[in-house]
Amino acid sequence: MLLPNDDDALFAALIARDPAYEGFAYVGVKTTGVFCRLTCPARKPKRGNVVFFPSREAAHRAGFRPCLRCKPLDAKRPVSGALETLREKVRLEPDRRWTATDLKALGYAPSTVRRAFQREFGMTFSQYARSQRLGAAVNTLRQGGSVIEAQLDAGYESGSGFREAITRLVGEAPVRSAAKPLLTAQWLDTPIGAMLAIVDSAGLHLLEFAERKALPGEIARLRERVGPICFGHNDVLEHLSKEVERYFSGQAAGFTVPLAHQGTPFEAGVWDMLRQIPVGETRSYGQVAQMIGRPEAPRAVARANGANQIAILIPCHRVIGADGSLTGYGGKLWRKQWLLEHERRIAAAISNQ
Repeated sequence: MLLPNDDDALFAALIARDPAYEGFAYVGVKTTGVFCRLTCPARKPKRGNVVFFPSREAAHRAGFRPCLRCKPLDAKRPVSGALETLREKVRLEPDRRWTATDLKALGYAPSTVRRAFQREFGMTFSQYARSQRLGAAVNTLRQGGSVIEAQLDAGYESGSGFREAITRLVGEAPVRSAAKPLLTAQWLDTPIGAMLAIVDSAGLHLLEFAERKALPGEIARLRERVGPICFGHNDVLEHLSKEVERYFSGQAAGFTVPLAHQGTPFEAGVWDMLRQIPVGETRSYGQVAQMIGRPEAPRAVARANGANQIAILIPCHRVIGADGSLTGYGGKLWRKQWLLEHERRIAAAISNQ
């Protein structure tokens, strides 16, 4: 269950820049006196020039100083400086239509910006900025604004172009969308990748890693069952963001954000039982089946586990194979491994208090 931590395995992880070790192993380079994350983008040292440490503190005690490139002392996984800067600028100027000239004026190569956003969020910077503009436009409509006002706010001169873009986002034409309940989406940063959160006033409907293959289908079903979706901000998202940050920093493992998941009665029963698995522990599918009084249904439990679209808060990552192996996880197995190790450390810290 635990990450292999012998030097050969750690050196292989260093060469592969394996994110599964993020926060759980560090490498010191003897020739430079610097210690790094295993995911550091710098040129890799020779095998005989490295020493591995289980923590930042251990590397410090051994006399190594932190790398200025991968910044191992920072709690959050480092991302492109362009990404952080431009996300903040979009937040402050949600109506602005960004151009390649704007990016160059800030000192960024448009191709670099495009790759950074594509890698982190699965969309280009232009698409990211447009999604924020469209979210603001939908809010204008819902507050009584006209279609043309929302269209101009979003930066579209063509009415048909605006309708086409907003239809792709919320699944409805602007005139009709104002009459339906609205779901609000936002990206949350975590040490192991961006997560998409979708909420409404009832609570959290979806929280998934950006790379989950089932995500487009989940969004489509949510749009059909509940209503249109747009990017924006609200109190539920603010509450969720703070709790997710506390979880990944190891400060707390519990969540109080209300959940508004959609599922069959059987799925809901499985999801409720998953939330009762203590932090730092795991259960097999068979054990969960017994816990819900359906010992003959481990396969159905596995399907319900896979249908969960609220990661971490409904901890489907705590369910493993009967032989102790890590079984399928939509957010990728290395993340499941990371989450289990992270929670094992949280539980150990709690027990030592």
